[in-house]
Amino acid sequence: MFSSQNRRQFLSGAVAAAGAVAAAGAVPTTAAVARQSVASERIQVGCVGVEGRAGFLLEAFAGRGDVDVVAVADIDSRKLPGAIERVRRLSGRAPRAEKDFRKLVDDRSIDVLVVGTPDHWHAIPTILACQNGKDVYVEKPDGHNIVEGQRMVQAMRKHGRIVQMGIQARSGTHFLSAIEFLRTGKLGTCLAAKAWESSMQGNIGRPEDSKPPEGVDYDFWLGPAPLRPFNVRRFQGTWRWFFDYGTGDLGNDGVHRLDYARWALSTAIEARGGAPLNFPSRISASGGKWYFDDMQEWPDTLQVTYEYAGTPGSLLTYEMRVWNAYRMYEESEGAIVYGDQGYIVIGNRRWRAFDPKDQLIAEDSGNNDGTTHIANFLDCVRDRHKPNADLETVGHPSSMMCHAGNVAWRLGRTVRLDPQSEAFITENGAPDAEANHWRSRPEYRRPWLLPEVV
Repeated sequence: MFSSQNRRQFLSGAVAAAGAVAAAGAVPTTAAVARQSVASERIQVGCVGVEGRAGFLLEAFAGRGDVDVVAVADIDSRKLPGAIERVRRLSGRAPRAEKDFRKLVDDRSIDVLVVGTPDHWHAIPTILACQNGKDVYVEKPDGHNIVEGQRMVQAMRKHGRIVQMGIQARSGTHFLSAIEFLRTGKLGTCLAAKAWESSMQGNIGRPEDSKPPEGVDYDFWLGPAPLRPFNVRRFQGTWRWFFDYGTGDLGNDGVHRLDYARWALSTAIEARGGAPLNFPSRISASGGKWYFDDMQEWPDTLQVTYEYAGTPGSLLTYEMRVWNAYRMYEESEGAIVYGDQGYIVIGNRRWRAFDPKDQLIAEDSGNNDGTTHIANFLDCVRDRHKPNADLETVGHPSSMMCHAGNVAWRLGRTVRLDPQSEAFITENGAPDAEANHWRSRPEYRRPWLLPEVV
């Protein structure tokens, strides 16, 4: 068990290590970086979305003393007065309100765009913001599908922007100390990890289609998704269970657990001289919509296996049940890394390491509310270093695990991934047309085509 002194040493080392990684990965400035003087200024922020997770982000940014939330955008005019008042109460100033996020993108006075929208509205605002010289904080996963995530990375890279994805574990103090512990190599050879999600979700029923509520621009909300009649379950709160807009619970909560499972396993492997884990080479999935008799489309029961090529190889598994709240290793959500000299269990607010006889040898705890993640992002906006959940090196690879797992589930078979092209291939290396069909939408509804990055 950590003594107070050891805990401080691990936290200090974790913070130092994070700083070293950031320094090593400095984002090169380009002519597109027009506001380098931002380091001495208050950062001007525009927020897309004002309720749910977007509402948390709105208040978290507005409550900071070094930020001005100057504009908010939402397609639901009913939500805007409350959002304006919350920002005014927290910051002392009221932002202007817009329906169309593009007015925030085009506003040259705004430094940062915060995107807290449903998954199908992550890519287009992020890409346009990068093209207009803005840095972006975008919620997870990076996009609705693989191609969207790739295009977001391309825009970020081309325009030299800072893009942080909202997987806040990357900035949590106890997660950082867990990684520092894993760097010691005390768990020995680690070849396998497991992540899990066991949370009680509800039956969403089968309500009839209806008219959109007064004040909601439903056509705008659909955006690039197919035109369908309005249904309250396909809208706010439960949109994530539908193919058109979300990525299921794998992309909703699973992305968090998969991210820190991959991070932890990779760190343990690197501690013994191995290569870091990036994209898996083989992905298989099984499960289905077996529990809830309702409108949900994504599975409520799922197991995904990710195999990483190497010498030796390594394995990461994910288990999801959204119809019970039973815990594994005393955590309802978490990850475990197995070594031949012990194992570590990582939860959202603590971690514990054990020896081969199940004796506790180290532990730590901490907050996971996301405030340190936002602080890290704003620090990087100022100093132009890569943030802890940099889209290219962290956010997109972890999102890819979700998208690839969903493709494997849709097909009911193992898929193979080419890590260079991020396309699916057959065993002999030829394109896998059936799997690659699901790398993007079959069609983007005009005028909301996915922006090109050239």
